[in-house]
Amino acid sequence: MSFYKNLKFMSLILPTQPGPIGVFDSGYGGLTILSEIRKVLPMYDYIYLGDNARTPYGTRSFDIVYEFTLQAVQRLFEKGCHLVILACNTASAKALRSIQVCDLPILDPSRRVLGVIRPTVEHVGQLSRSRHIGVLGTAGTIKSESYVLEFRKLFPDIRVIGQACPMWVPLVEYNEMYSDGADYFVKKYIQALLSQDEQIDTVVLGCTHYPLLLPKIKKYMPAGITIVSQGEWVAKSLQYYLQRHPEIDARCTRGAHCTYYTTESEEKFAESASTFLQKNIEVHHLDINE
Repeated sequence: MSFYKNLKFMSLILPTQPGPIGVFDSGYGGLTILSEIRKVLPMYDYIYLGDNARTPYGTRSFDIVYEFTLQAVQRLFEKGCHLVILACNTASAKALRSIQVCDLPILDPSRRVLGVIRPTVEHVGQLSRSRHIGVLGTAGTIKSESYVLEFRKLFPDIRVIGQACPMWVPLVEYNEMYSDGADYFVKKYIQALLSQDEQIDTVVLGCTHYPLLLPKIKKYMPAGITIVSQGEWVAKSLQYYLQRHPEIDARCTRGAHCTYYTTESEEKFAESASTFLQKNIEVHHLDINE
C-alpha cells in the first residue's frame, strides 16, 4: 500500500542539512513519550506535532490512519527532521510498517521513522514470569493485534490478552483523570482484562495517554501485577538506536530546544499540554493535509 497515488508528493525537495528529531501523535498523549525522551536525550532539538484537529485515531480505519500519519511524517520531513518517532500506538500499529516499506524509499531512503510498540515489547518480554501479558489500549490498537504479532515474533512463548479502553483517552483529554467517572471506567476495563486470563502478571499501558491515569490504574490493579508505561523504554531504545546508527545521529541537531505544533487551536493545545508537561509552552499552528 502506498499513498503516492497523489503525485504532488513525488516532487518534494526535502532539506538535507541536519535537523531536529520529530515526534508525532494524534493528540496530546505523545507528550508523555517526548518528556521521557528529553530526560534521556536532553541535548537534541525536537519538533512535536499533534494532529488534534483529526483526533482520535483509535477508531479510524487502517487506510485513514495511514494517510493521516504519512501526511504528518511528510510535514516533519519538510521541517528538517531526518528521524521521526510515531509516539502513538495506533499510528505505530496501523501505519508504521507501510511507511517504512512503501514510502520512505520514495521520499528519502536515508530518513527513518520509528514506532513505540517494538521497544515496549522488547522490554516487557523480559519481565513476565508467567508469560501471560495484558495490553490495555485503544480499540484500533487492540483490533490491529500489533502487540500480539510483535510478541509472537520476539517471544513466541508469551500469551497476549488485549482489552480496549475506549473511555480512557476522553477522560485524559477532558482533564477528568481524578473524577469518580474515571474510577468507574478504570476499574471496569482492568476487570474486563483480568477476567480473560487469571495468569496475567504484567500489563502494558498501550496508549500514550494512559500514564496520566496511572494513580487510578494502580488503585485497581491487583498487587503483584507489573504495570509498564512506554515512555521510559521508548526513550532508552531511541538512545541505543542513535548509538548504533551514527549516520542518523549526525543528522540530528543539538540545541536542547523543542518546538510544538498542532493542527487545531494553539491556545487549546497549550492549555491541555500543560497537564501533560506541567509547564507552559508556546505552540504554533500547522496544516498537514493541504
